[in-house]
Amino acid sequence: MKVPVLDLKAEYAELRDEILPALERVCESSAFVLGPEVEAFEREFADFCGVKHCVALSTGTAALHLGLLALGVQPGDEVITSPNTFLATAEAITYCGAVPFFVDIDPATGNLDPNLIERAVSPRTRAILPIHLYGRPADMDAIREVASRHSLRILEDAAQAHGARYRGRRVGGIGHAAAFSFYPTKNLGAYGEGGALTTDDDQIAKFVRAARNHGQTARYEHEFVGYNNRLQGFQGAVLRIKLRRLYAWTQRRQEIAHAYRKSLAGARVEMPVDDPRDECVYHQFVIYTDNRNAVVSQLAAREIETVIHYPKPVHLQPAYSSLGLPPGTLPKVERACDRVLSLPVHPWLTNEQVNYVANAVREVTGERKASAV
Repeated sequence: MKVPVLDLKAEYAELRDEILPALERVCESSAFVLGPEVEAFEREFADFCGVKHCVALSTGTAALHLGLLALGVQPGDEVITSPNTFLATAEAITYCGAVPFFVDIDPATGNLDPNLIERAVSPRTRAILPIHLYGRPADMDAIREVASRHSLRILEDAAQAHGARYRGRRVGGIGHAAAFSFYPTKNLGAYGEGGALTTDDDQIAKFVRAARNHGQTARYEHEFVGYNNRLQGFQGAVLRIKLRRLYAWTQRRQEIAHAYRKSLAGARVEMPVDDPRDECVYHQFVIYTDNRNAVVSQLAAREIETVIHYPKPVHLQPAYSSLGLPPGTLPKVERACDRVLSLPVHPWLTNEQVNYVANAVREVTGERKASAV
């Protein structure tokens, strides 16, 4: 039985009768960049996240970059974050002329360990950039306490966490601002690139809205040197259609995750811990295994696709070798990256496919009582 790790064709089949008229509507209006579809999506996504402002942007990376600038991150500053992420998180810090200061993870969740943040704060620290990895909210209360004591700003990296809840509140408005990605593989994905910044702060929203459009506050009135980070009109239309289905899609991901957890409880794998007070949206469902290469190969032989998120932490990437952080510097994240494996978890999986994957994982890893990472 073939089980894809993602099925964008099945998604399009579900949406086709709405997508094509939306494309025609954008073409007829000629609002190809920003425009009414993007403005409507901004209102709807802000309401979805429970915040005052959503500023649609060209990519999630742009949302991280402009968000950090809006929080006052400047050349020479340090931003505390996790290396258990895609490179864009660190790149955005570098774009500001600042330096990422990597802190190890809590192995139970894969997220930034808030107990390690305090000792990482220096006179150069300007902000904290927690990542809601795989759709699992970071420990925001503990992070906010440290930030408050040291007058630091918080930008949530919510690129994988559309709709996730922390203590009953959706991510996106817990820090000073939050960055979302709408890359096509995300839980809420565009048909191309896309991103957004959400915030309750009027000044942050005002800055980012101008910065995305060459620093314009009015047509041909450029208050500062900005960027070209505008969202296309068609992407706004697509995102509006998908946003209406996000709740149901998230419920299906959670059902699949629950089935995996139940079935794999006796397998020789480890799984991240979910806090019952929070709501993970399972952008990825990951397991940890000591024999990953063999597991990947044997699952592939059964036509089950898997992906590794992420095989190498950012501090060990050649792009950040200048930081001088050799292997062994952050042992918990390095161990996680050596063992992590993402299983299929998209909403178009059938129950038969989910059972097939779970049974296959049990077969290739063997039986053993699971424990926390």
